[in-house]
Amino acid sequence: MMGYVSRRQGNKDSKSVVRFCAGFCKRSVCINARNHIMKTLRSLPAMCCAFLTAGSLFGADKPSLDAHLEPLRPLLEKTWKGVFKNSKPDKPTVDVMRWERALNGKAVRVLHSINDGAYGGETIFRWDEQKQSVVYYYFTTAGFMTTGTMTFTDGKFMTHERVSGEGGGVSEIRGISEFEADGTFHVTTEHEKNGEWVPSRDTTYKEDASAKVVFR
Repeated sequence: MMGYVSRRQGNKDSKSVVRFCAGFCKRSVCINARNHIMKTLRSLPAMCCAFLTAGSLFGADKPSLDAHLEPLRPLLEKTWKGVFKNSKPDKPTVDVMRWERALNGKAVRVLHSINDGAYGGETIFRWDEQKQSVVYYYFTTAGFMTTGTMTFTDGKFMTHERVSGEGGGVSEIRGISEFEADGTFHVTTEHEKNGEWVPSRDTTYKEDASAKVVFR
């Protein structure tokens, strides 16, 4: 009888051990799972910050710009300096222009000055939905202004503008601008005066971070 009771008790003890081990294992699994979840949750803010930072850096590399103005992007946030080809060597006509993205990328702004502010102007380029064209407005220190259109053909910028105000008898101006293989920016223009089109200027611009647009 004692032997029978011992075996029975032994069975009970074995079952208790099994149940204890099973319970312990379950608790261990739950604790490990809980710890893993907590670690994941704690890492989420850092992960989100990393993604946001990466997105910000990516966006900073290439600010938004109206698709119609994209051909102008290589000129933006740079200062360019050029000497008029037909100016005198001892008294060169030096033009400095600064191109910038404006109005949250809906426009491009250009400031330029000649010979440290002897003459200068400001131009705003934007897309005109009604005209289905890039249009621009050029205001000058001489008091006159021009309004024009710009088209992009075979890598060239074609401009045509009309003069308003006292422009010295000039009524219209048209030009062709393009990038050269060496990275310079070449601009040629001609103007209409007294019913005749005559060459106006021929200028090659080089990027010059030290150059400054000056107004007096």
